[in-house]
Amino acid sequence: MMPMPTRLTTSVLVRRQGRMMMFDAGEGIQLALKKGGLGIRALDAIAITHLHADHILGVPGILMFRAQNEDPGPLTIIGPPGVARFVNNTLEDLRYRINYDIDFVEWAPDRPSHAWSWNGVAVDWEPLEHSTFCLGYRLCEPARPGRFNEERARALGLNPGPAYSLLQSGTAVEAPGGRTVFPEDVMGPSRRGRIVAFCTDTRPCAGVEKLCKGADLAFVEGMFSLKHEKEAAEKKHMTAVQAATLARAASVDELRLVHISPRYSKDDERLLEDEARTIFPKAKVAKALQAYPVALPD
Repeated sequence: MMPMPTRLTTSVLVRRQGRMMMFDAGEGIQLALKKGGLGIRALDAIAITHLHADHILGVPGILMFRAQNEDPGPLTIIGPPGVARFVNNTLEDLRYRINYDIDFVEWAPDRPSHAWSWNGVAVDWEPLEHSTFCLGYRLCEPARPGRFNEERARALGLNPGPAYSLLQSGTAVEAPGGRTVFPEDVMGPSRRGRIVAFCTDTRPCAGVEKLCKGADLAFVEGMFSLKHEKEAAEKKHMTAVQAATLARAASVDELRLVHISPRYSKDDERLLEDEARTIFPKAKVAKALQAYPVALPD
């Protein structure tokens, strides 16, 4: 909830094919980008969970940082009702000129669970349960083609070359003798893409489980230890154990606990991990500036 000398406010940056998307932007987040050598030019979008200061105060700094580049391209900001008002009013009050277009995608009761598409990746959102309106997010890559069966292709009279590439791209080809070979003749079943979820500042709820369902990597708030469970309920936050329980129910592969209370020292983080691992063995506290590669499911 506040930047600390050794731990900044919660923010997760997803990199895919050289492009970037950010989830939440707390105070001073542009410093983390510089420390991590990540740059800003490749940032396409920022998804905000809610309008509490520790999740949105870094947005103006990000916008100004990005404006230092010549022709950085448009930026999309996704979030709850009011996020456009906050950004536009702040830029107007600061009299700062932005040299790119900003598109806003705000949640509304009549909007579908699919919020936006990022370079072909589905960005979904669901309302969570916090002291103010709050969203959680899910990134889901499109399905990938199945594995190419070269042995089968040779049996159909095809040799390595352009025909293989065409079949793998979904185009039928003609084999020697005039037979038409279709992609399904040599391709295995399609394979799902990777799934990443980001859910913070919430009580345990159906929205978290829905967003985390089958995720390869889920960043979920684990703000409190069991001894502060009552306080977690009062402030509408979760314990590490509750995050682990939801991860298990949602069949998550890897769980990273985020939004840790500033009352806990680095040594205390081990306690949170140990509590979570009694429920979900593959739980860890996320580390500042740590990169977490997400392997393809198969």
